[in-house]
Amino acid sequence: MSAPIPIVALFERTKQGLLAAQVEDLAWLAVPVADGFKMKNAWRLRTPIADWVRLDFHGADGVVADEVAFRAHVEAIAEHRRQLRALDRRTGSGGVQTPWGAAQHSEIYAEGITFYSTASHGGFHLDDERNVAMPDCLRNADGWYEEDEQWAKVAIAFPALFTDRERGQAEKTLRDWQPDAWETLNGRKLDPSESYVRDREHFAAVHADHWVVIAASRSTEHGGQTECTATRGGTRANVPTRRFLVPTAEYQIGRHGFVIDEARHPQI
Repeated sequence: MSAPIPIVALFERTKQGLLAAQVEDLAWLAVPVADGFKMKNAWRLRTPIADWVRLDFHGADGVVADEVAFRAHVEAIAEHRRQLRALDRRTGSGGVQTPWGAAQHSEIYAEGITFYSTASHGGFHLDDERNVAMPDCLRNADGWYEEDEQWAKVAIAFPALFTDRERGQAEKTLRDWQPDAWETLNGRKLDPSESYVRDREHFAAVHADHWVVIAASRSTEHGGQTECTATRGGTRANVPTRRFLVPTAEYQIGRHGFVIDEARHPQI
C-alpha cells in the first residue's frame, strides 16, 4: 500500500493580489476589512489558487488581525487534520435510538465511546464502563452528551481521542457554558472575563436595578433614534416595561444587552 499524501497548507496570491490558502479540500481567502482580514472559506474548489475570486467563497471563519494570523489559522487546521488521520476513529452503523431520534450516522472514537448524528442533532454516548470513568463533575448519569456543549466533557475526560484543536475548543466550551464543572475540575473560580456564563451573571448582578433593553426598532417619528423597550435587569418575565429613545448610531446590543442611561436617553 502506498503512503498517504502528506497534509500541507498551501499559500499563494491570487491574480487579484489576495492571499489564499488550501488544505486538502478546504480553501480560504484573506479579504481586507477595517480591522484586519475576513477569512472567507469554501470547499472543493477545482480551479488553481491563482484564479480564485471572492465570488467562489460563501462562508467565513471570522476576522484575523493580519496575514500572519491568517497563516497561523490555516496551519492550525492542517495540523488538526494530520492529527485526525493518526486517530483510530471508525465509521459505525446507524439506526441506534438516541435522545434526539434515530441515528443516521455514527463514528466510533474508541471502544465504548461513539458519536451519533441524527436528522436534527447529535452527540456522544458512553457505555457504562467509560461513563463511570468520567470525573464526577463531568459525568451525565445517562451516558449521553449532546454536541453543542456536553461533548466538551467527553473531550476533556478522554483527551487522547481528540486533536489539539478539539481539546482547545472543548476547554473553552466548558469554561464558557459550564463554569461550575470547569471550576470543580480545576479547583479555582473563573473571572467573569474567562467565561461567557460568568460574565453574563456579573452583568445581571451589576445591572439588576437598571433598565436593560429587551426589544428595539427604528423610530418612525423621531429621526435618527431607536425606540427601545426595557425592563429592570432585562428580565423577560411579566414585569413593568418602559420605552426610551436612543440615538441609532449609539445603539449596540452588546454581549448581554444595552443598558439605558436615564440621564441621556429620554423616556417616551
